[in-house]
Amino acid sequence: MKRVLKIILLLCSVSVYGQKFNTTAAWHSQILEGLSNSEYKDSVNHIDFGKLWTETSNTLVFGFIGANYERIRIKIISTHKKNNTNIYEVVGKSMVKNNVCTFHGTITINSIKIYKVLHWGLDDEFKNKGIKKEGGLIAHYRFEEDSTQTHSGIFEGIIITTWYIDHLGRLMYDDIEKFSDIYMNNEFIGTWREYKSTKKLVCNWGDYRIPYCGDLDIGAGEFSPNNKYVKNGWQTYRDAYLQNNNQAKLEEEKEWWK
Repeated sequence: MKRVLKIILLLCSVSVYGQKFNTTAAWHSQILEGLSNSEYKDSVNHIDFGKLWTETSNTLVFGFIGANYERIRIKIISTHKKNNTNIYEVVGKSMVKNNVCTFHGTITINSIKIYKVLHWGLDDEFKNKGIKKEGGLIAHYRFEEDSTQTHSGIFEGIIITTWYIDHLGRLMYDDIEKFSDIYMNNEFIGTWREYKSTKKLVCNWGDYRIPYCGDLDIGAGEFSPNNKYVKNGWQTYRDAYLQNNNQAKLEEEKEWWK
């Protein structure tokens, strides 16, 4: 969580789509200690970061929409990097309750920073694996759902993704600290607006945990929805993974985007 916040605080304004970030002097000190001052976006322009957004199993991607933390499921199905740019064309689907919408849009990388000190994982597991670089990127996303579909609209905000380059020069999804209880990656922070409305709803999602989700997540070792929000789409998740209900697991593991 700290690494995600460091990137946000260094590269973003103090408020994104109405969601406030910590901007104390202490946090700024930690940021400057952890990340380089140099901008690496242009030097790694040849790398296709798109695979980082499609790698995680959808059972580990959690999201909410609105003040009542209604569950939303997001699946990025494919990405395509435009030649010699930092723009990625994206195709995916969203689901709230049983309403599924197709979306198309873009992710535009705005900045990339490198960590001064690499993270080595549990018991220094990665220390001797020849990792060349570890860093984070921040990008803007805009996903437009099919306007002919029910309850469709536009997602817009920022995404923070961490990654590393292995000993063979390959881009890898940064799961080095996955052992940590508060590990997260691919953090989407923004809003959703229905086409026929001007009202924007907070809509955040991410891998393993949800950024800026208030009191929704009360889990220690893993994501766990607060009892008072279970009725807002979280019941099958609770039954499947916290109550070990096999039927609920089957429901959670459905490839609903196909």
